[in-house]
Amino acid sequence: MKTYTNVFDLGNLDVALKEAFEIKKNRYQFEQLGHHKTCLLIFFNNSLRTRLSTQKAARNLGMDVIVLDVNQGAWKLETERGVVMDGDKSEHLLEAIPVMSQYCDMIGVRSFARFESREDDYTEKILNQFIRYSGKPVFSMEAATGHPLQAFADLITIEENKRTDRPKVVLTWAPHPKALPQAVPNSFADFMNEANVDFVITHPKGYELDPKFVRGARVEYDQRKAFEGADFIYAKNWSCPGVSNPADYGKVLLKDMSWTVDAEHMSWTNNAFFMHCLPVRRNMIVTDDVIEAPTSLVIPEAANREISATVVLKRLLESLVQ
Repeated sequence: MKTYTNVFDLGNLDVALKEAFEIKKNRYQFEQLGHHKTCLLIFFNNSLRTRLSTQKAARNLGMDVIVLDVNQGAWKLETERGVVMDGDKSEHLLEAIPVMSQYCDMIGVRSFARFESREDDYTEKILNQFIRYSGKPVFSMEAATGHPLQAFADLITIEENKRTDRPKVVLTWAPHPKALPQAVPNSFADFMNEANVDFVITHPKGYELDPKFVRGARVEYDQRKAFEGADFIYAKNWSCPGVSNPADYGKVLLKDMSWTVDAEHMSWTNNAFFMHCLPVRRNMIVTDDVIEAPTSLVIPEAANREISATVVLKRLLESLVQ
């Protein structure tokens, strides 16, 4: 595996899950694999779980870690070709990337959607420049349109807690005061469509995710109907993906608090587990009583970020010796 940006990079999910559970039994069993190898983690945006879990995963594998916060302590980077650089940006990404690659064996990149251009975001302009120009294995620590480390951790969590062979999993939109990217819901849909689950997406009209992520999933605009019989509820806000109207891309079309996941919503389910990637806006996305209930999986889900990252970094390391 040379890159990690989506579910298909993992290959067979049953094999990937088996590998994850073996690593969870002994997180340090492959620590010699990364001996004298360096993992560079580049953050264009803030992070808590991704930063900590990925550093821990690299350490599990015996790697040295360099963390670069692009917006704190580094030169401001220009990302567009053809620009006359007479402003506040001192270095171009096209020089910065090959320089960074001199100091590491693999690169993790975290760069959110900018909401300036749907085309730029959905072609993953920044992430793909690292893949093209670094000459090193590259993995996404959340990009403009995907968060595959999170989605893999979500799948591990569902596999650990499912009560039936093919559980019903519902991805539900919920209100939020700010415009958020579609990265988490996109990747969650990406993974659930390839997993052995009954997958349903529910959201208000106008919030339709890109078809390449929705694929064969059932889309239900009636939230109560979607929740009926569900075994897992995954709540997440996302701004308008601009599928039917690109001019609305990145906009907050409504803040309908009736979509907030509360005890009544959960009563419609099959005593479902509640999931969210964190951080979460309490009493907008989900009420206190639901996120604090015994059926809330947000902490085990976050813990599994270390496991998903360890599997991915292990596979990238293995590609270096093939």
